[in-house]
Order: sequence, then C-alpha cells, then structure tokens
Amino acid sequence: MAIDPTPSTDVSVLKMMIGGQSIEAADGQTFEVVNPATGSVIATAPLGGREDVDRAVAAARKAFDDPKGWATWAAGKRGRTLAKFAALVKQNSEELAQLETANGGKPITSSRGEVVGASLVFDYYAGAANKVFGQTIPVSKPGIDMTLREPIGVVGLIIPWNFPILMASWKLGPALAAGNACILKPASYTPLTAIRLGELALEAGIPAGILNVVTGPGGSAGASIAAHPGVGKVAFTGETTTGQEIMRLASSNVKKISLELGGKSPNIVFADADLAKFARESPYSVFDNCGQDCCARSRILVERSVHDEVVELFAAATRNVKVGDPLDDATEVGTLVSAKQRDRVKDYIEIGLGEGANIVVGGVAPDDPAFAAGAYLMPTVFDGVTNEMRIAKEEIFGPVVSVIPFKDENDAVLQGNDTQYGLAAGVWTRDVSKAHRVARALRAGTVWVNCYNVFDATAPFGGYKESGYGRELGKYALDLYTQVKSVWLQL
Repeated sequence: MAIDPTPSTDVSVLKMMIGGQSIEAADGQTFEVVNPATGSVIATAPLGGREDVDRAVAAARKAFDDPKGWATWAAGKRGRTLAKFAALVKQNSEELAQLETANGGKPITSSRGEVVGASLVFDYYAGAANKVFGQTIPVSKPGIDMTLREPIGVVGLIIPWNFPILMASWKLGPALAAGNACILKPASYTPLTAIRLGELALEAGIPAGILNVVTGPGGSAGASIAAHPGVGKVAFTGETTTGQEIMRLASSNVKKISLELGGKSPNIVFADADLAKFARESPYSVFDNCGQDCCARSRILVERSVHDEVVELFAAATRNVKVGDPLDDATEVGTLVSAKQRDRVKDYIEIGLGEGANIVVGGVAPDDPAFAAGAYLMPTVFDGVTNEMRIAKEEIFGPVVSVIPFKDENDAVLQGNDTQYGLAAGVWTRDVSKAHRVARALRAGTVWVNCYNVFDATAPFGGYKESGYGRELGKYALDLYTQVKSVWLQL
C-alpha cells in the first residue's frame, strides 16, 4: 500500500478486507483520511456500517467453523504461521511506519519503534500458541476432571487512533494464537496500517476470513460489532464514555468484554529523587505522541520542598523538546491527530487559565509558518494547579501537564489516587522501601519506578477503576480470548 505523505492531488482509494477479499462498503460510501501534519487528504476508505459488519461476522464464522480451518489447526502450526506474520510486519516496517506517520502525525522514529514493537508482540504470541492448555484436577468422585481452554469464536477488536498498529497487535496476537476469527475495526482517523495488516496476514498464510478489517466510524461500524449477536467477545481501547457504551451494547448477548480506557496518571516526585534524571526523562512520559496516550503522566505531584526546583528543571527540559515535521528524524513531538483534537486541547488550556493556573511554558502553536496548516501545539506546563481543577481531573489527551505540590508520602498517595482513573503511575525516589510502599498503595494497573513507558510483550497492561478491566500482553491476554470447559471422565 503506497501512500504519499506529502501534499498531493493523488488520493489513494482503500478497501476493507472481508473473507480474504478487498471490498468497498455495501452502500458504496467512503470517508476521507487526512494527514494532520499538512491538512491534506491522502486517501479515502469505505464507510462501513451494519451490513458490512454482518458480512464480516458471516465470513469470520465460516472460517472459524471450517472443520479443517484455523481453530482446528495444531497449535504449533498456528504459531508458525503467526511467526511468518510477525516476520512480514518486520520486513515491511518502513512502509508501515510511513503509513502510521502519514495517518496520525507522530514522529517517524516513534512509528518505526511501534512497528517493531508490534512485530515483537506477534512473535511472542507465535511462541505462546502451543502453550494454551488446561489442567487435570483431583476430584472426590471416582474418575477425573480435566479442563480444556478453547477459543471463543468470532471476536471484535476495536482499536484507537493513538497507537493503531501497536494496539492492533496487542489484540490480534492473543486472539489469533488462541484460534479465534477476528474482526478488526480501526479508528476512522487511522485505518491505513490495519488494512495493510489484513493483507500481510493473508500473505503469511492465515486463512481468509480469520482476520477481517472493517473501516468506518465507531457510531456505526463499532457499535454494530459491539451489539452483534454473532460476536462472542469484544475488546476495546479508547475513552471511558465509549467503553461504557460498548458495555451496554455488548450486554445484548452477554459478550465477554475487555476494556483499556482513559487515564489521568500521576508522576510522583519525592525530594530524595534524582531530580535531574526525572527532568531529563519525564517530558517524554507525557508529551510522547503529542500527549495522546491513555497512560500519559499528565499530573506531576511534587514534594513541596523541591516544587520550585522541579518546575524550573522540567520547564527547561520541555523547552528543549523538538516539535516539528513528523517525517524529520530529529522530531520528538509531531502533531495531534486532527485539527479538531488540537482545538479541544486548546479549549482545556483556556479552562486551566480560567481556573487560575499559570502557564510556565508552551500553550500555543509553533511560530514557524511552515507548520501553520498542521495540527501542531507546543508542549504545555501548568503550575499553580490543585487536584480539584478540571485540568487535573479530566483527560485532556494532548501535550499538557499540571504540576501539583504535596506535603508528605501519605498526601502523595491520597492525591495520586484522587481520580476516577487508574491506568498508570510513576514514582521517583532513591528510597527503595518508599518506592515499594507507594507502588503498592497506588490504585493503578502499572507503576513505573524511576523510569517511564517501559513495555514488554511478556508483561501485563491494564487499568483499575474507570480505566477498564482485563489485562493485555503476556499470558494474561490469552485468558481474554479463551473459555474454559470442564470435562468429567468416569473411571
């Protein structure tokens, strides 16, 4: 799939992947795909709806029920095919990275890293495919009981626009390893890499109908997947209110669901921390991907005795973050995903000022006229913030961070947990005992101590509270895409 990321009159025409065929939407409707760095239309994609989801479910069910199909293959054979898929993703990594950057506005270096990360996830689950098994259980009755861990069947995978290919791998990897047939629904802003994954899956030897890709808005295609009686499980990554709607729609046939939702994660800095290291590394824990990250540490909680020093150090480091053309290897922060998202973030900046917070750095678009057409916004640091302000409570999903002082360890934990979310947190201290105490006390699914954004295919990720439930990655994710059958044998 060749997409020119530069302004051009050439617009690519994309198609969905259903049953191994590249097809248009049933009603022929399309939508435009825009490069947020230039504001130009780079492609059109099918505007999928209920009828298209019906077709995808039928194709997935046919493939799953095939008596010689994917679900019945020896687990090792599925694993070897997934390994081919992982290798193809890696072999086509530059093409996929270019698509990701053109589609989402993130720096090309970040896109390259995410594509490699996706290939590693597929590779991990290639190795996990033949390690999905049950138990033999000692029972009081004569005989034995054994459990079988079986695929669910047709699963719907709804992924967000902030990390499209990576989030696709987090869901497709375990779902395919377990033997399911998948319907992948990318966000409307970013369908390019999902469509390409569908093509590469066929090339790897994954049977037609096992990986279907339906493009279109969440309100039609996504809602149809969540409500469809032929879908046995839906996995969703996105904002919390949409997750709540997914839950409501999925209840129609009591689907299994897993949700990775929003966050307002704290980054807790104690006075005994290596403040220079914190300031050097932490801007990327919130401004990476232009702040469009559910686990962005968008609240910096600082021990009051070092508050002023931390603000000064962090602001200085933020000024050195390079904002620029996403295709420039030197760029560290590109654009937001759309002009609409940029305007939403700018509204929050005005809300923060209205609440009495102070902008230490940023808060405006770059002054370079070369960036005028793009959805750019400079990384923004607020001081004078309290945990009760909207900018400290609500997920902004942009390059905005709030600095909030705390009194002592107990106050840090109280303020860190004073949020409806619980996706992630950071703790900075040289005191190992304190780090353990605080990590245990924080109600968050992932806690990073003296580091940021460390991920591995083997380590689980997911949230507490309104940040969702279920754990992706590692062996835990296989539980999301399998069901347990108990078999009694009388002896």
